[in-house]
Amino acid sequence: MIDIHHHLLWGMDDGSTSLENSIAMAKMAAEDGITHIVCSPHANGRYVYNPPLVAEKIAELQRLLDRDAIAIKLGRGCDFHMSFENIQEAKINPSKFSINGLGYLLVEVPDYGLPRGLTEIFYELQLAGLTPILTHPERNPTLQNDRSRVKEWLQRGVLIQVTAGSVIGRMGKHAEKMAHDLLANRWVHFLATDAHNTTSRVPKMREAFELVAKRYGSDYAHLLCVSNPLAVFMGKPMPPQLEPQNLYKDLKEKSWWQRVLKR
Repeated sequence: MIDIHHHLLWGMDDGSTSLENSIAMAKMAAEDGITHIVCSPHANGRYVYNPPLVAEKIAELQRLLDRDAIAIKLGRGCDFHMSFENIQEAKINPSKFSINGLGYLLVEVPDYGLPRGLTEIFYELQLAGLTPILTHPERNPTLQNDRSRVKEWLQRGVLIQVTAGSVIGRMGKHAEKMAHDLLANRWVHFLATDAHNTTSRVPKMREAFELVAKRYGSDYAHLLCVSNPLAVFMGKPMPPQLEPQNLYKDLKEKSWWQRVLKR
């Protein structure tokens, strides 16, 4: 399994607190069956995202993992927050924030509410050559109460990542319900751990993978945990997807001019 959202690097944000803790997290992930991890520290007003420092820490951690025969391959990314400065920089330098500099961008919205003009921002990022991956929408109360925003973004080419912990009920009942609603419609493209430590926000995906396989099919589980995230890690086009449900129905029912006029 490939984990594209993981706060593994020590001292960068509210994730790992030490190098020793990072090694323990990586070991736990490997024991769970994870083979690749995108190290994705926050990039926001509180935590400065410094790509050279991130690369330096990844190289050091990778060396220690290889030494200890912990079979994890590390990649670089970030938990991109929609500040004005970040957006402008991403449009100028798309590789700075994207996963391994190859175009896929993890985008996190606030815990409460949504930034204004988010649909337009997604479009601007796409014009810059980035593919936005909206992280854990199932945990946002605004989106829990209004799924139409997620539907619109999906129709416009935004990809969706759900937290493994939400799938198995560890992020609250509302997050669990929305996660399964999204999965039932095949609106999810990735599961990821969003791991922060070895206790409360753990680097494990196996249980969620198996639950998705049982309820929604093994092919879908493989896409979410292996094929799709591997494409992202390698900067390749997404593989063929299973047909989503209830996503394009409204578009098919309206003529093109009605869609333009939003009637």
